Amino acid sequence: MRMERIGFIGLGNMGHPMAKNLEKAGFPLSVYNRTATKAEDFKMHSTIYSSIKELIAHCDIIFTMLTNDDAAKEVYKQVLGVSIVGKLFVDMSTISQEASIEISKAIRIKEASFIDAPVAGSTKPAAEGTLIIMVGGEEKDVIRAQPYLEKLGKLVKHLGENGQGIAAKLSINYFLSMIYQGLAETVLFSEKLGIHRNAMLEIINESASGSGATKVKTDPLIANDYTPAFALDLMLKDILLAQKAGANYPLTQVLVDTYQSAHDKGFGSDDVIGIINYLKDEKNKI
Repeated sequence: MRMERIGFIGLGNMGHPMAKNLEKAGFPLSVYNRTATKAEDFKMHSTIYSSIKELIAHCDIIFTMLTNDDAAKEVYKQVLGVSIVGKLFVDMSTISQEASIEISKAIRIKEASFIDAPVAGSTKPAAEGTLIIMVGGEEKDVIRAQPYLEKLGKLVKHLGENGQGIAAKLSINYFLSMIYQGLAETVLFSEKLGIHRNAMLEIINESASGSGATKVKTDPLIANDYTPAFALDLMLKDILLAQKAGANYPLTQVLVDTYQSAHDKGFGSDDVIGIINYLKDEKNKI
């Protein structure tokens, strides 16, 4: 059996390290990115294509890691314009269930396969290959993609039909949005009472309230460094997608209002835990 040829479209903050892990694993890899300079460091060991259509023609399994519904629809519009019979598309983007299912149906009409496989984890686990991958699609397609997904994540969880991977991703990010806002508020509250944030974060992380989510944001909080591993605007996008998908609980509108206001005040390009600066500014105005 010949080794399948792998393509990767979308070399952003997450896509780049993920594609690098496939390259390091020795798979025959081709890449495409709209901003060509982001693909430069693949030229030694992989093939760089200047168009999506060229990449698709030379690949059997194509991974996509895109920003939002509009970006995904634009890429898959080009995909659907060429012959894709027998190919498998693995979309690892966080987009709406509606868009993902619509794309999956269009791909199947063209006699190809599609799975949604969004990930939990930011740039560090992406680089380490320790993402959590939530998959929706037919079992045979998941099995076909499994050897490659295993190089990207520590857990690959098949959850059912197309759209179910997205459902799990929206659910986990809804929860994370609560954790990050709650962590930021707790740090600000403890500081108001005279507790240094280093001490408070150590207590949180060593107690039952600590988690991987709190630990990964501890260093940025201590250093006041909000370089984005996962931008606040991306969290806002996911909260709005969750709300659109049916999240309607006591905290839903609170989260929407907080993250939307932080975006409106210019904090959207910061890391998601940079929500602390928005909350601090708003408190100081009272």
